[in-house]
Amino acid sequence: MKRYLLVFFVVGATNLFAQEITVQGNVLDAINGKSVKANVRYKSYPTGGISGTFRDSTFSFTIFGSSKYQVTADAEGFIPQTIIVDPTESVNNKINRNILLTSTGRAIRLDNLVFEMGKSVINSKSFAGLDEIVAMMKDNKKVVIQLEGHTDSGGDAKRNMALSQDRVEAVKKYLSSKGVAKDRVMTKAFGGNQPLSTEKTEAARSLNRRVELRVLND
Repeated sequence: MKRYLLVFFVVGATNLFAQEITVQGNVLDAINGKSVKANVRYKSYPTGGISGTFRDSTFSFTIFGSSKYQVTADAEGFIPQTIIVDPTESVNNKINRNILLTSTGRAIRLDNLVFEMGKSVINSKSFAGLDEIVAMMKDNKKVVIQLEGHTDSGGDAKRNMALSQDRVEAVKKYLSSKGVAKDRVMTKAFGGNQPLSTEKTEAARSLNRRVELRVLND
């Protein structure tokens, strides 16, 4: 009886870890939502032992086990973009993730970057998004970026300028700790001088508080 239970456990565990998961998505223009034909590369993260490529505006591939995978898309006239998919995100053995490409010269707002209120301490919920930037920069060795910090216009202007500088420096420090050379990450602070909205509402103030990424050299 014990032998049968052991066999069942081993077989069951093997099936669990060898479960097939389909990763699929579209490559889209971040501004207008149109499809973009791109070079799409995927590989197991972080080792890169398993990899594949596509040349299309869509992608679909199968992964096995518990390893994460990174998917990078690049197209002429656009900034390369990387996402990292985790098997634990799957629903009904599928992971659906689109890759949004921003045209060269435009700044990318880091929407998933969160700081403690009034501080430059990065919330741990932000790490997954920052790791995608790390993966993109490791895949594209010539890319140099500039991190641009913005606050809302409330309060003391000098303090806002210092806070925006401290925040982009905190992001630079995180990227550096993951292996991105410091001389590939420039920083610039704007304080509250470049608001996206001048409305006096909390929604507008929240919109204005941001860090943006701009590619200086690709």
